[in-house]
Amino acid sequence: MDYQGKWKEEIEAVKSIFARLPLEKAFKWGSDLYTFEGKNVVSCYGFKNYFSIIFHNGVFLNDPYGVLVSAQEGKTKAVRHWRLTSREEIDEKKIREYVLESIDTVRKGLKVQPDKFKPLPVPELLENEFARDGALREAFEKLTPGKQKEYILYLNEAKQEKTKLSRLDKIRPLIREGKGLNDKYVK
Repeated sequence: MDYQGKWKEEIEAVKSIFARLPLEKAFKWGSDLYTFEGKNVVSCYGFKNYFSIIFHNGVFLNDPYGVLVSAQEGKTKAVRHWRLTSREEIDEKKIREYVLESIDTVRKGLKVQPDKFKPLPVPELLENEFARDGALREAFEKLTPGKQKEYILYLNEAKQEKTKLSRLDKIRPLIREGKGLNDKYVK
């Protein structure tokens, strides 16, 4: 569901603050994104119960007002959200302070380094399938480590056995074709 419309006025008010700062406006991920020297700095999105100012390198911000939260604890490394629920919460002075500090992180070249890739153990369900079908194992082993990881995570995230089996049925032909789980989203 699109919640941008629900928060249209509030988002426009925040964007008007961004427009008065040394940022370039771009369009990415279905919305406006504000950059500095080609690097993602800040954006604003509407969600069901709040709208959020998103700092793409927010992990480096001081957060003197204690407003920043991790988008997905344990998964999101750099991005931090400032969640708001009304127009009255929009404080231009504070927003400018955070955005200017975020621009400064770009100037300093600060960025989160991705974790070194660690292969995941193949789930028992998939190992059993490989034991029955050697060609499937061979096709899987030809995939890049990243594509292998996509499939392993996809199977591991399922809670119920019937879901795991359904997912196995779905991925079997993709693996044989040498495709990654998310290749359909790559252009």
